[in-house]
Parts: sequence; structure tokens; C-alpha cells
Amino acid sequence: MLAKSFNGLLAVLRFNGDPSADSRLRVGNTAAYTRSSCLRPGNTPPPTQQTMLVFSTERALKQMLNLNQPQSKLLASEPIWKILVYDRCGQDIISPLISIKELRELGVTLHVQLHSDRDPIPDVPAVYFCLPTEENLGRIGQDLQNNLYDIYHLNFISPISRQRLEDLASAALQSNCVSQIHKVRYIPHLSHGDHRLCLSNTQAINRGEIKDTEMESIMDTIVDCLFSVFATLGTVPVIRSPRGNAAEMVAEKLDKKLRENLRDTRNSLFLMDATQTGHFSFQRPLLIVLDRNVDMATPLHHTWTYQALAHDVLDLTLNRVVVEESAGRSAAGGTKAKTRACDLDSRDKFWVSHKGSPFPIVAEAIQEELEHYKNSEEEVKKLKASMGIDNESDAAFSMVSDNTAKLTSAVNSLPQLLEKKRLIDMHTTIATGILNVIKTRRLDTLFEFEEKIMSKAALDRSIMDLLTDSEAGNPEDKMRLFIIYYLCSHSMAENANKRKADFGAEALV
Repeated sequence: MLAKSFNGLLAVLRFNGDPSADSRLRVGNTAAYTRSSCLRPGNTPPPTQQTMLVFSTERALKQMLNLNQPQSKLLASEPIWKILVYDRCGQDIISPLISIKELRELGVTLHVQLHSDRDPIPDVPAVYFCLPTEENLGRIGQDLQNNLYDIYHLNFISPISRQRLEDLASAALQSNCVSQIHKVRYIPHLSHGDHRLCLSNTQAINRGEIKDTEMESIMDTIVDCLFSVFATLGTVPVIRSPRGNAAEMVAEKLDKKLRENLRDTRNSLFLMDATQTGHFSFQRPLLIVLDRNVDMATPLHHTWTYQALAHDVLDLTLNRVVVEESAGRSAAGGTKAKTRACDLDSRDKFWVSHKGSPFPIVAEAIQEELEHYKNSEEEVKKLKASMGIDNESDAAFSMVSDNTAKLTSAVNSLPQLLEKKRLIDMHTTIATGILNVIKTRRLDTLFEFEEKIMSKAALDRSIMDLLTDSEAGNPEDKMRLFIIYYLCSHSMAENANKRKADFGAEALV
């Protein structure tokens, strides 16, 4: 059965231009498709090939918010004030990539949920970003009928069927506002990081009772997602996959979809200007589609890097991590707890530099950043103290002039200094939260033990000692440890039996 053979897919995107650069695409069951040429990379290339996906998709969103005008025109003139209307899925796509400040710079004065109660603002254009569901289209038709806005730019996350497009056109005709709809287009599901594209509902595949029809639908959305990735990059990949499983079916479906789009020269998403790198480039990305069961132990492993720990032990969703921190004593004598939400994105230089670093190195880096900030703060304080000079000699005036220049420089650098302090405080809070969980669940012990199991090194204690240790991990941690031990020992036993069989065959010869 197809459903039983499909244990989940892992797609690894390796760029030939940089063999060390890997991109992991975690795919689920949210559709992603593109029919807009604005998603192709621009004439100005990003700093590295790995960041092209985020670069292109973020730019596509900003172009959408600029009423489908190139971003260069936005920089050259004042932005047009507008309203952004989105559903929950659209909000989840935009929030990790564009901050509130950037929305203001793009002219978005108000951003609201599609199904919220909204008052008419007849002189303002509205940008819609949502899934083309029947419920959403019905609400858009209601907005048209109520004449809420001056102009409507409709951007759908996935393709809209012909029937629903006709229903939308009928609603516009009945409301006598066809001329007010200036654009209808599609934007794909977007990347949340330089090396990661994550779709929602990844758990949909891991149901034992899943039907073949459901699995086919999930595979189609995986193909649509991967197609959107390469349409965004503007390049056609070299596809490789093992034979005889669902990964091969995904690879074949994607290959067919790419070929069909390339044959349609008028509407192809991969035919570009001579100044752009497209499918004619000698450096084409390599897409490897694998079944998840090729390596089941790695996702269960208690890792030791900053980003992985934040995702494992804290609530990290859509580039935002929620940390619980103490807030003094309560009236009953206990410790009051409050939560703090921290945004982690490409604008955070510390996060970009250290998200893949081992946790002890991250702790040292935070301490170094804190000391550097304190030194800068101390220099400003000394400068302020040295400005109080009573002597009126020429040397004193010269010193005042020199100190004034330094003080001006310090004042100009004050915003960067305050931003650095904010990031230090935020990462100190995150690191403290992670450290508390590590101490409580003894994750360092589990990490070292699992490392030895996976590397087939000698164990300094039996697994039963760790499983029966009440202080080492919670039940889920112990279950992960046991599964890793079972998978690795089972694999080792199979290899040993195979070697014995080979040795026996050689002895017979």
C-alpha cells in the first residue's frame, strides 16, 4: 500500500556552486504554487546562492505590498498608503519575513484579519493575501458588495480553481466593481530562513489510518511546493531519488511539472532575461528526494546546537520563541512566572552567526558581546565626565573640541548600541531558559550517550541505567533514546549478520 510505504519525505537542496551549502525543505500538506513572474530573482544577485530563496520570496512579498510595482520605484518615491488584509495562513507567511516597521515603510497603515469586523475606508487601496477557500472568497465578495475599499489587489497563496474564479467574477459584476479589481495573482508558501522552507501540518503524513487518496493529495502538494521553490529561484534542478518508493513518485511528478512549464514558452516561469541566471546556467541546483526512513535516528537525536535546542526545549514557531522567565515573588510566597516572546530572524546578526553553534560556544559569545557592550557604555560615561572642564586654557579648549567630536560620534552610534543591548538581553533570556531545561532534564548526558550510540563508540554505562534514572530526562526523552538505541543496534546486527553470511560464502568457495 502506498500509504504504508510512505514514511515522510526529506528533500535536500544542494547547490553546485557551493558544495557545503545544504537546504532542508520540510514539506507538509499546504499547497504552494506560483503563476507570477515577479517571483523570479532580480537583476541584482544576493550575496550567496543559499540566501536566494529568502531573498526572492521576501522581495516578492514586498513587491506585492507595493501594489505589484518593482521595489526600486518604492525607494524612489513616497509609498502609497494601503491596507493589508490576510487570513491566518497569510499572516503565518508574512510575519517571519517582514516586521511591523517594514510594513510601515511599505505604506501599510493597517493590517487586519480577513474575517474580522472592518469599517469602510473608500479612498484607500487594499492588498488581500489569503488562501482561495470558499469561505475566504465569500468574504471577499461581501467586501466588494459593501464597497469597503477603493482598489482591490487579490493575492492567493495557492491556485484558484476556474469555478471559484468565475464565482469571484460574478460577485464583482453584481457589486459593479469590476474596474476596482486591479490584480489577481499567486504567491507561494515562503521560506522562514536562509536554509529552510517549512510547511504546516507535517504530521499529516504520520497517521497510520491515512488513505491512498489522501497520500496522493499530500504528494501533489509536495510537488507544488518544490515547483514553487524553483520557480522562485528561477532555475531548473537536477533531480535524483531512489527507486521503488514514494520519493521516486514525487521526483517523477515534479519532473513532469517542470517539463510542461518549460514547453509553454509564452508562460514559462524559467525563461528569463539575459542578465538573469535561469535554467541555462551551468550551475544548476541538485535536488535529492529521499524517504525519511533512510535515517530515522537523526530527527530523534537530542542535538546540542542553539537553534535545534530552542526548537526542541522551547516553543519556537514561525521564527518566534516563547521563553518563560521568573518575575519575582507572588503573594503566596512562590515564584511568579511570565513569558517573553523573542523574534529570531535574519535581521538578528547574533542569531545568524550562532544559530548553528554548539550551546557552550553560544554562551561564551553572549558573554563576549556583553563585555563589549559594557566597554562601549563605559567609554561614553568617561567621555561625559571628561566634558566637565573648568580650565580655560588653549589645551582645555582643544580637549573640549576633541571630546565634542567623540561625543557626537557616540550619540550617532547610540541606536546601534541600544539595539545591541536589546539583542544581548533577548539571547541571555533564551540561553537561560535553555540552560534551565538542560539542567532539569540532563540533556547533556542524553546527548553524549546518543552520540556514542550513533557513532558506534563504546558505552561507559548500560542503556538501562539511563532509562531507569529518574533524574535523566522525561518519558519522551527516554523514548527517543530507546528508539535511537533500537534503530542503531538493529542496523549493527543486520550488518554483522551480513558480514557473517559473506564470510561463510567465501569459506565455501
